[in-house]
Amino acid sequence: MKSKKTDKLSTDYKKKLRPSDFGIPEERDYPMPDAAHVRAAESYFRYASDEKKPGLAHRILLKARKYGVNVESDTVIEWAGKYKK
Repeated sequence: MKSKKTDKLSTDYKKKLRPSDFGIPEERDYPMPDAAHVRAAESYFRYASDEKKPGLAHRILLKARKYGVNVESDTVIEWAGKYKK
């Protein structure tokens, strides 16, 4: 459950999310269970390590499409182009 005062997810709620709900699943970082958190992941993208950015950017774009979010960051779009499966 989200806190009423912020968009921050509670620890219990975050534990229940699937790995696919995270921008960096192996670290369970950058949760994106809804449109608001996709926007948050986009805005905090710059803090990810360069090693993690291609995968994170790719997942941001996937979740953005799912939730109807318009990704405005050219940086995120550029890094997503560097993603290799």
